[in-house]
Amino acid sequence: MADAEYDYIRDPEEIYRESFATIRREADLSAFLDQAEDVAVRMIHSCGMTDLVDDLVISPDAVDAGRKAIKRFHAIVCDVEMVRRGIIRRLLPDGLPVLCQIGLRQTATRAALLETTLSAAAMDSMAYEIAGGIVVIGNAPTALFHLLEMLENGCEPPALIIGVPVGFVGAEESKNALIEACKTIPIITVRGRRGGSAMAAAAMNAVAGGLNR
Repeated sequence: MADAEYDYIRDPEEIYRESFATIRREADLSAFLDQAEDVAVRMIHSCGMTDLVDDLVISPDAVDAGRKAIKRFHAIVCDVEMVRRGIIRRLLPDGLPVLCQIGLRQTATRAALLETTLSAAAMDSMAYEIAGGIVVIGNAPTALFHLLEMLENGCEPPALIIGVPVGFVGAEESKNALIEACKTIPIITVRGRRGGSAMAAAAMNAVAGGLNR
């Protein structure tokens, strides 16, 4: 018996073209101009939900701020390894630090001392790398809450915060707090419970992807 053959697109470039064409056809992207539209498309592509556009918050200067930080060789700080591994390194300058410290032994020690989660403790341990860099949070609301506390306590701010933690406990609240607190720091976020590591990495990749434009 011959193997069944399904009719599907095999060319990866054509898959991307058709995917992005579908998003642009089905989603109302009129609220986003130029570079921000690319970010919106990539984030929708990461989750398959065109109605995500209704909850997206992208500061007008978010993409430009992120690209300037990269060109100045500031670090990209991630809350979890899934986010760090989802960032496409070939889009970035060689050697640019893309950091995550959630798995380090000293992070567990710090979490115990602070009586908080590993992700929040990891964010706390990277205060110096945060300054002038890009923070990408896709998993842990506690990391985003703690980042906001750090900023309130005098931590040097990043150039851009991509804050899209996902879940049912604290995710929506942490993103509301981000929108309220960051009037001068550019942000990319999603209102509500939706988010995740893939979405966070997609936003970061959209920012990095236009560096040579």
